[in-house]
Amino acid sequence: MDGMPTEAEEVARLMREIEQAELYELRLRERIVAIRDELAAGHTGRALSLCNQTLSEIDNATDVVAPSPDKAQG
Repeated sequence: MDGMPTEAEEVARLMREIEQAELYELRLRERIVAIRDELAAGHTGRALSLCNQTLSEIDNATDVVAPSPDKAQG
């Protein structure tokens, strides 16, 4: 084999990537709801903490947008 993935392998890889992206989106939506709930309850400090934590997680999740070489082999 010349190192190129077969069509089935490429489809499987893309399906895994889509599933990961959907899970990532779901986690972000859950965080948004939690932050909104904290703000509605008047807990601005907790909401800010959740925002900062979420932003940190977004920064650390670059492989969702651009897979890192070690995760691309996956």
